[in-house]
Amino acid sequence: MLCKALLKLFGWKVSVTTPDFPQSVICVAPHTSNWDFVLCELAIRSVRRHSGFMMKASWFRWPLGPIFRAMGGIPVKRDKHSGVVDSVVEGFRNGTIRNLAITPEGTRKAVVEWHTGFLRIAYKAQVPLQLACLDYAGKTITLDYVFEPTGDIDADMNAVKKFYSDRNLAGKHREYYTVNPSQSTGNES
Repeated sequence: MLCKALLKLFGWKVSVTTPDFPQSVICVAPHTSNWDFVLCELAIRSVRRHSGFMMKASWFRWPLGPIFRAMGGIPVKRDKHSGVVDSVVEGFRNGTIRNLAITPEGTRKAVVEWHTGFLRIAYKAQVPLQLACLDYAGKTITLDYVFEPTGDIDADMNAVKKFYSDRNLAGKHREYYTVNPSQSTGNES
C-alpha cells in the first residue's frame, strides 16, 4: 500500500492496537507542524482505516477546501463560539461522522491550556475516545489507548494530559509542545 510505503521510506513506524471502532474521537498530540496532518493521514490509511478531522476554517478555501471536505474535514471557526461541539455530536448521532481526529492544542504553536471539545464530544456522543501519539524523536505514530471520559472535564483533561506527559513525546517543533497535567483546562472549544 502506498501510504505504508511512504511512511517506511521516510523512516516512520505505525502501531495501531486499538479496535477499529465504528465511531470514535481520536485525540492526536503533539501538534506542532502542518506535517502532523500529512503523517497522521498516511498512518491511518496505512492500517486501512479512515478518520475525518477538524481544522481551522481558513484552510477550507479554494483550492484545498473541496479536497479537505472530501477527506472528511470539518472547518472550525475559532473566532467565536459556533456550536461546533453540538454540531459534531449530532453528526455522530445521525451517522454522518464515524471517526474524527482532533488536536487538543488547537494550534501548532505552544499553548498551556488545551481545548476541551474533544472530551465533550466523546462524552456527549457516547463514543470511544482514542489517544494517538506522534513522536518525531522516535519517528513513531501510535494509537494504542482508549480513554473513557467521565464527564468531569477537569479530571478527564488532567488524565489525558498525564497520559501524553508520561509518553515523553517530541513534536516536530519541540519548543511548541508543552503538556502538564496539573495545568488548568480553560478553553471550552
